[in-house]
Amino acid sequence: MDNWRELTLTEAGVELIDCLHKTPPKREMGMPYVSIPEMRGGELDLASARKISRKDFEEWTKKAKPEAFDVVLSRRCNPGETAFVRPGMQFALGQNLVLLRSNGERVYPPFLRWLARSPHWWEQVETFLNVGAVFDSLRCADVPKFRLPVPGKAEQAAISTLLGALDDKIELNRRTNETLEALARAIFRDWFVDFGPTRAKAEGREPYLAPELWDLFPDRLDAEGKPEGWVWTTVGNFFRLTMGQSPPGSTYNDAGEGLPFFQGRTDFGFRYPTNRKYCSAPTRIAQAGDTLVSVRAPVGDINLSWERCCIGRGVSAISHAEGLESFTYYSAWGLQLELKKYEHTGTVFGSINKKQFAALEVIDPGSTLITLFEDVVSPLDARIRSNTAESRTLAQTRDLLLPKLMSGEIRLKDAGKMAEALL
Repeated sequence: MDNWRELTLTEAGVELIDCLHKTPPKREMGMPYVSIPEMRGGELDLASARKISRKDFEEWTKKAKPEAFDVVLSRRCNPGETAFVRPGMQFALGQNLVLLRSNGERVYPPFLRWLARSPHWWEQVETFLNVGAVFDSLRCADVPKFRLPVPGKAEQAAISTLLGALDDKIELNRRTNETLEALARAIFRDWFVDFGPTRAKAEGREPYLAPELWDLFPDRLDAEGKPEGWVWTTVGNFFRLTMGQSPPGSTYNDAGEGLPFFQGRTDFGFRYPTNRKYCSAPTRIAQAGDTLVSVRAPVGDINLSWERCCIGRGVSAISHAEGLESFTYYSAWGLQLELKKYEHTGTVFGSINKKQFAALEVIDPGSTLITLFEDVVSPLDARIRSNTAESRTLAQTRDLLLPKLMSGEIRLKDAGKMAEALL
C-alpha cells in the first residue's frame, strides 16, 4: 500500500450535494423519486420508486441532479448505506439522501462506489454517527471530513474494473430475471385474466398458440364473462393460506440462529427476500417455494420464499396442495389490485386479515390448464432461481474481495483469478 494516501473526502475532491428538504406529491405515472427503500445491495431499484410529475422532477433536480458514477448516501434510518448511480439513470433524490460526486482529480469516479463500501468507510460512519432517540444520523457537515485511504488512480481503475465486472454480471442477471418474469406474467394475464385464447376463439380470430394448447381453452365466454366451464372460487378454497404471527422479540437475532424471519415486506427483493433477521423459536412457518404476501403497510407486495422461513404478522404465505409454485405465485400477482384496495382500510395503516384474504376471488380453469401453465412457466422460474443463486455467489465473492483489496491484504492478480473463475 505504498502509493496509498489517507485523505478526507474534501481533500480527495469528493463533493457532497444535499437533497431538497421536502417531498413532492405522488403521481401514478411520471419520473422516479428515489427514497431509502430503493437502496438495495449497493444498487438503486428505480422500478419500485414512487413517481412524481415532470414539473416536480425538474424542480427537485435543480439542486441535486444525479450523474453517472455518483454515489447516493443515506444519512438517516440506515446511515452510511450507499448506492451507485449507473450511467443513464434519471431520478430525483428523496429526503435524507445526499449525492457524493468525485471531480476526478484524485478519485477515479467509478472507484467512489467501492471507497464508500469499504471497512474504512464504515469506521468513519461509526466515528461521526449521531445517535438519536428514534434514528441515528449523519450530518452533511461531517461526511466531507471522512478520512479514507485512497490508492493511486491506476490501482483505483483496476479495482473498479475487477469488482465492476462482478457487479455487471449481477446486473445482467437482474435484467434477465425481470424479462423472464415479465414473460411469465404476460402468459398468466393472457390465459387467466384477459381470457385471451377464449376471446380469440369466440371472435373467430386465428390461433396464436400451438394446436395442442389452443384446443384446451373453451370456445366461448359464459354469461359471467369468463370461459365456459371455468368457475370462480376463493383464495381460502383454492390455496393454503397461512397468516404470520410475530414470535417474542427475545427470539430474534442477527447471528443466523433458527429460521430466516420476515416481519413484513422490508426485506422483500425482486423475487426473493434477503435474509437479515432470524428467529430461534418460530411460530408460523412458510415452506420453500411458498408465495409470501405483505398483509400490512403496505398490502399486496409479493415475494417467493427461497427456503423454509418464519413469517411475522406483516406477512402471509400461500401455497397449492399439489405444489404448483408458479401458478400460485402468479395468482397472487394477479390479485394485487384487489389486495391494494385494503391499503387504506386501517385506522393507522392498511391491512388485510385472514377472513378478508381468504374471501378474495380467483379463477379455477381446471387442473389440466393449471398443470399446463406450470409446465410452460416453471422452466422460466427455474432459470430465475438459478440466476439469483449465481448472483448471490457473485455478490459474496465481491464482498469478500472488497475489504481485502481496500486493505492491500490480497493482490489484484490473485483477486482477478478468483473473479475469473465465476465470470
